[in-house]
Amino acid sequence: MISSDTHFERYSRQTRFAPIGATGQQRLSESAVLVLGCGALGSAIANALVRSGVGTVRIVDRDFVEESNLQRQLLFDEADAAAGAPKAIAAAEKLRAINSQVRIESHVADVTRHNLPQLAAGVQLIIDGTDNFETRLLLNDYSVREGVPWIYGGVVGAEGQVLVVLPGESACFACLLPEPPAPGETQTCDTTGVLGPAVSVIAALQCIEALKILTHSMDVVTRELIVVDLWPIRFRILTLSPNTGAEGCRVCQQHQFDWLSGQRGGEPVVLCGRNAVQISPSTPQHVDLPRIAAQLASVGAVTQNAHLVRLSLGQQQLTLFADGRVIVSGVDEVAAARKLVAQYMGM
Repeated sequence: MISSDTHFERYSRQTRFAPIGATGQQRLSESAVLVLGCGALGSAIANALVRSGVGTVRIVDRDFVEESNLQRQLLFDEADAAAGAPKAIAAAEKLRAINSQVRIESHVADVTRHNLPQLAAGVQLIIDGTDNFETRLLLNDYSVREGVPWIYGGVVGAEGQVLVVLPGESACFACLLPEPPAPGETQTCDTTGVLGPAVSVIAALQCIEALKILTHSMDVVTRELIVVDLWPIRFRILTLSPNTGAEGCRVCQQHQFDWLSGQRGGEPVVLCGRNAVQISPSTPQHVDLPRIAAQLASVGAVTQNAHLVRLSLGQQQLTLFADGRVIVSGVDEVAAARKLVAQYMGM
């Protein structure tokens, strides 16, 4: 049991900031936040929330740690990369060592319309650390339908954006981006790269807005789109209108939730910053990992842990997770990834 004096000292510099104070700190300790994605943005966000004393931090990530992550993903080290540890598990271990007063929940999963309601149950805020627009549009549907605020963040190169979505009060993500961009239409970490300090700036802006919301300081929450360019340094604040199109925004005005209903989505995903493609089953599954590992042993080098099985085939790797997802590394085309998954995993 940690004494109240120890608790006070841990957060003393934060509570001395008048807009938070003891009342705000108490509100933080009673809050639950869902962090979707625990890569570059997500690991920085989770780290800040845990150090701030948010009562429950729930982390969801579908991926595993690789050496190329270490340049910008703050919660991981070389041992995590060597072990191919799932990011959600490795991050949770680090975060529990940072602050034992916070409840850390970790889920190795891809976010879908099937599991999002369960993953978001009981939280007061959702923060975006994902790497694709399909998941963000799904999250936006859920946020507007259920009235749960969320904070979008994205960064490529030295540029980034932040948008707070307050259902019923502000523009939503679909006001900014009604449709996902076509392949090749936007810059990605693969084509443009990404700077670690730029990630830290965008994550910090997301977390500042999170602290405002969680401490009920709603009068100072930024309701406009924040656009940052750090090379050279420029900040812009852009006002968004929810009246997108002749009848207003499809989501926050017309209340059409196509991504959440399953009318849209479910396609393979090319992973940002990775020469890799994720292939997912059409419905959630539970895979017998030891059995699959035994079957694949005659095909190539197989490694496994409690969360995944990895088959190495020269320049390509197929990583199978317990929920049936496969991440194919060493390819950047969906067709090539599908072929390998069909050939070796029978999907």
